[in-house]
Amino acid sequence: MEWNPQTLQFLSECFLHTLSPAPEPRRRAEASLAEAADRPNYGLVVLRLVAEPSVDEQIRQAAAVNFKNHLRTRWSSEAPILPPEKEQIKSLIVPLMLSATRKIQSQLSEALAVIGKHDFPKAWPALLPELISNLKNASQASDYASVNGILGTADSIFNKFRFVFKTNDLLLDLKYCLDNFAAPLLEVFLKTASLIDASVNSGANLRPLFESQSLCCSIFYSLNFQELPEFFEDHMKEWMGEFRKYLTTTYPTLEGSGGDGLAIVDELRAKVCENINLYMEKNEEEFQAYLNDFALAVWTLLGNVSQSSNRDQLAITAIKFLTTVSTSVHHTLFASEGVVPQICQGIVIPNVKLRDDDEELFEMNYIEFIRRDMEGSDLDTRRRIACELLKGIATHYGDVVRNIVSSQIQSLLSSFAANPVDNWKDKDCAIYLVVSLATKKAGTSYVSTELVDVQSFFEAVIVPELQSPDVNGYPMLKAGALKFFTMFRNQISKPVALKFFPDLVRFLASESNVVHSYAASCIEKLLLVKDEVGGPRYTSADINPIFPVLMNNLFSALKHQESEENQYVMKCIMRVLGVADLSADVARVCIEGLTFILGEVCRNPKNPVFNHYLFESVAILVKRGCENGLPVSVFEASLFPKLEIILTNDVTEFFPYTFQLLAQLVELNRSPIPPIYMQIFVILLSPDSWKRSPNVPALVRLLQAFLQKAPNEINQGDRLTKVLGIFDTLIQSSSTSDQGFYVLNTVIESLEYGVIKPYISHIWAALFRELQRRRTVKLIKSLLIFISLFLIKHGSSNLVDTMNGVQPDIFNVILSQFWIPNLKLITGAIELKLAAVASTRLICESPILLDPAAAESWGKMVDSIVTLLSRPEQERADEEPDVPDISENVGYTATFVRLYNAGRKEEDPLKDIRDPKEFFVASLSRLSALSPGKYPKVINEVVDPANQAALLQLCNAYNLTIV
Repeated sequence: MEWNPQTLQFLSECFLHTLSPAPEPRRRAEASLAEAADRPNYGLVVLRLVAEPSVDEQIRQAAAVNFKNHLRTRWSSEAPILPPEKEQIKSLIVPLMLSATRKIQSQLSEALAVIGKHDFPKAWPALLPELISNLKNASQASDYASVNGILGTADSIFNKFRFVFKTNDLLLDLKYCLDNFAAPLLEVFLKTASLIDASVNSGANLRPLFESQSLCCSIFYSLNFQELPEFFEDHMKEWMGEFRKYLTTTYPTLEGSGGDGLAIVDELRAKVCENINLYMEKNEEEFQAYLNDFALAVWTLLGNVSQSSNRDQLAITAIKFLTTVSTSVHHTLFASEGVVPQICQGIVIPNVKLRDDDEELFEMNYIEFIRRDMEGSDLDTRRRIACELLKGIATHYGDVVRNIVSSQIQSLLSSFAANPVDNWKDKDCAIYLVVSLATKKAGTSYVSTELVDVQSFFEAVIVPELQSPDVNGYPMLKAGALKFFTMFRNQISKPVALKFFPDLVRFLASESNVVHSYAASCIEKLLLVKDEVGGPRYTSADINPIFPVLMNNLFSALKHQESEENQYVMKCIMRVLGVADLSADVARVCIEGLTFILGEVCRNPKNPVFNHYLFESVAILVKRGCENGLPVSVFEASLFPKLEIILTNDVTEFFPYTFQLLAQLVELNRSPIPPIYMQIFVILLSPDSWKRSPNVPALVRLLQAFLQKAPNEINQGDRLTKVLGIFDTLIQSSSTSDQGFYVLNTVIESLEYGVIKPYISHIWAALFRELQRRRTVKLIKSLLIFISLFLIKHGSSNLVDTMNGVQPDIFNVILSQFWIPNLKLITGAIELKLAAVASTRLICESPILLDPAAAESWGKMVDSIVTLLSRPEQERADEEPDVPDISENVGYTATFVRLYNAGRKEEDPLKDIRDPKEFFVASLSRLSALSPGKYPKVINEVVDPANQAALLQLCNAYNLTIV
């Protein structure tokens, strides 16, 4: 693409139309730009348009966004920007960014960061010197628009040093940045600090100066994240002096100026708190000299931070710093008398109490409220971080904290009791403190607390809320009570909990999205509780009395506004269907309800979690309904129309689920399967179906079901040829080779030898081709499983003859180079049994191994079988995992999610053999009895001494001998 007036006009019109509210011209413009983006120099031309002053600012801004996105997708992709264009872009972008208006500068800074992520510093050595030179010039001229543009760019580039593991390459890049940028950064920081000091009481514009200091602090964090650099250690006094000043000084001209003046100052203070917290965590010894002053400064600051939500970030970062101090060796700062009560009264309780913002979030955005409150992602909220501070102090002053908090809880409950209408927030605060300060036993769902007696608190505080006749009154208190019930479900005895099951069902009818979500979650979690012997505490007998009204209320809850795709309610439906007894009438009602919802979400799938539980609910209903004697046709009648809509309307998000459900339905049918399924089989054999990688595991699952249930139908026409064509395609990619073997193994298991015989040579040829191309552990293990299955099903003679039919003596090559040395890598109970029994049959039945000339191979195979059977899995199969072939997964693809309730039951092809160890030694014993003295000699000469001892132990265990 060339830069000329025609190109300028074309692109300007396109970018203008992308801003159109009318969909048609917008789509046309987007399509034209997408097509143009494939042409060389597109990015360069768009960048020149951004820099063209004659073009309208709005168009240039749209072009800047497009340029940034173009670089994101093309700078290091399969269809990359060519090197000459890249070099020109890199030479132009910095000066263009510095001369641009604020909004365009922001987009170009992000674009520059995209390039820097891939090229900086090795492939872009000119960038940092150019930024530093411009930074010095802009700083000398006090041009803070340019200063902040450069610092913003540097901040984006240096971000790569955060939250990543140390590597030599990373540390070399970091050293390069420190050597060049640390000194100029400090110079700008100190100069800006002096300008702020000189202007603090004047009417000068402090806003760009504070923005500059915030960016310097952010860069400070990135450059110090990995370790304390020598330069920063040498100049710690300068940095810390300014940091402390920003925490202790007020700036009334900016803070009181209205708008976002206070927010700009608070942002700088929050960045300072993040930096001193980083030093407290990673450089405690070097930071110790400054600790007392900062602790006092932060504590004092917190006392002056209002409850307004726009000051949340400052409050949270400041409390995090005190929490870090409380768990460190310098916790004695909290030891003085009266400190902990002051923290509790002055910091914790004010930040734990509900605010108007919390109530608004509860009512207006229930999903975000639950995400923060129930799912533990509220670490960056005042309520949670205040409790974390208490937990931190309790690590060294547990008794003091418990006494104060217990007393505080009683005080809050007394306040509520005195005036429940006005003081309901005090009760909510008390419940929140108990729940948030509870400790969870590692690896379990068991939660405990030393603040209150759980049973007494439940009966005195929680039960009145659960028994409240008005399910809509004081919804935040109801939610808190339900959360307590959920959290402490293991400690609330079964008789007590069962008394309140009807109340939980009542709360499903609450108008509050949070309340009916918490009620559903509580029921769902209760059904997972185990009894003393590990079985379910609550069974169908407990659910059956309330089952009809429970299901009715669950389905009704999904009709509430904004709860149409409520994942907590759907998960509860899934759990209840997995426990309750299902009659034919109930199953019909449930499948109709679920398929109606499925039809609705097909129109516009939005919530993947809800959708997953919806399909799991369908799968568990079908599974348990058929287990209880219902014909599969009951479910087919409701499901088929919806599954057909998914396939015909190309609802690709649901394809993997659809294929898994169809596999389940095929398996639940009796042979011969209804003709309608063979119409689906046509779709299954279409190459287009296999092009979407998330579909592959589900399609393989469906193909396996057809092979098992309809072997005769698959043997008609060219169907088997196409099935084996699918196998051949799948094994050629390392990401799908295991799926290819699943298909092949099911072919061997399900079809008669006479049916597959014409294809066997092609199968071996394909396998040998892949083995020659890549000898990965995964491929070799899959090959050994297949060979073992083939031998078990069709005998060692057919195995040896068909392999050698492809290439003379190839069997011995496979045996010596792959089978014997890699047998020990086989894992999994069924796979181990299969491989051990097949290998045993080979050495005891195959003429090729029983030939005296093959004595060494025979002995080595015995050695491998003993290793497989006698050594723990982690000892013998400790191999490196295969590295995935990244080139096969460029770009984002939706992930396949397995339906647990539609899973394939793994079949044991050797049900008649209980113990592979016994089979091995019994077979060896019988073989040796035919030629006494022959095999002990080979074992003594070839088998490893440790394995000889292990073999003797096995023989003794089963009272067998090898003679």
